[in-house]
Amino acid sequence: MNRVICIDGPAASGKSTVSKLIAEMSGIKYVDSGALYRIATWQALEAGIDTNDAEAVAKFITGLKVDFVVKGNRVAYEVNGEEPGDKIRTPEINKHVSPVSAVPEVRTIVTKWLRDMRSVGDIVVEGRDIGSVVYPDSPYRFYLDADAETRTARRYKEDIQKGFIQNADQVKASLLNRDKIDSSRKTAPLKIPEGAIVIDTTPLTAEQVAAKIIELSK
Repeated sequence: MNRVICIDGPAASGKSTVSKLIAEMSGIKYVDSGALYRIATWQALEAGIDTNDAEAVAKFITGLKVDFVVKGNRVAYEVNGEEPGDKIRTPEINKHVSPVSAVPEVRTIVTKWLRDMRSVGDIVVEGRDIGSVVYPDSPYRFYLDADAETRTARRYKEDIQKGFIQNADQVKASLLNRDKIDSSRKTAPLKIPEGAIVIDTTPLTAEQVAAKIIELSK
């Protein structure tokens, strides 16, 4: 059976950067589970759906079509033939993605999509419930974390690079609010998977974290 390296953790803990490095260094495919929830959020907003109306979101997600395409060392997502890019990385999406992600029907559909991706070969998957719900059978499960100040600085830097104007206090408030929502939702809450290896990324470079995970996943 193809190997799955699971990378969980809160926002800006280093999941994306580390997972991409693992894919590059190991020659396996990178899978971003969060992007699927962001795509669902983006498309719901485009359709005028109230993201706090769980019933409306659940009905909408059943008709959402996302294509999965292997491009190099990653699994890309396309909507109407195009990758959404930074359209799903805006502060507006950040504000709405947690209530959409909390809808059970959304999680059920995305979980199925993610499990099907095992067919492309060995993969590294990052998210919030990968080791606890999506691939609890994987022997390679990791939980990345970092202190709030470090995570705020990382996200603030990312937002500035993308041209999103926010101050650091707004970024920190958004991160902590998402932590609260993701950790307290009834369906697949953010938590440390039982048996997962916890890595504090605060004092480490992404390269150091990736190398450590690769070594532990042999």
